[in-house]
Amino acid sequence: MKIQSKLPFYALALAGSTLLISACNATPATSAVVATASAATAAPVDVTTTPAKQNLPLVKVHKDPNCGCCGGWAEHMQAAGFPVQINDTTDMGAVKERLHISDNMMSCHTAEIDGYVVEGHVPVSAIHKLLAERPKARGLVLPGMPIGSPGMESPDGYTQPFTVSLLAEDGSLSAFSKHE
Repeated sequence: MKIQSKLPFYALALAGSTLLISACNATPATSAVVATASAATAAPVDVTTTPAKQNLPLVKVHKDPNCGCCGGWAEHMQAAGFPVQINDTTDMGAVKERLHISDNMMSCHTAEIDGYVVEGHVPVSAIHKLLAERPKARGLVLPGMPIGSPGMESPDGYTQPFTVSLLAEDGSLSAFSKHE
């Protein structure tokens, strides 16, 4: 009887996992952000198609070559005027280790922006705030892949509330910006 009462939960969890996997494997909306370079054999791909609208720093996105939602996030950054460089790699573990991103902070992609690390589907508004305030910190993290975050948009417009955390120099996390 206990299994039956948990069945809807497991079905929902499975459906949610399938949605996230589908979103992550989806093709980005435009080909401007698609990079097919192998980390072992090619240089990073600069996907900036127009000059930056403002004098914004380069966004270096480290992602798996098969991840579509990462490309969606890169498009979000590019649409905001940031120049974007895609670094495809099949060894994201090495990137996260180099940048000291622990398991509880992980998402599917990692970016480097003007001396800061940005982990996951962080909205451009939080990045603008980070660059304006310039806190003594390692960067921003948004663990997982919240539905409705940039690159994880839902076809029906559903948005899951989430909080972007500030990653302090000592590795601790504190709330930085809330998104509904």
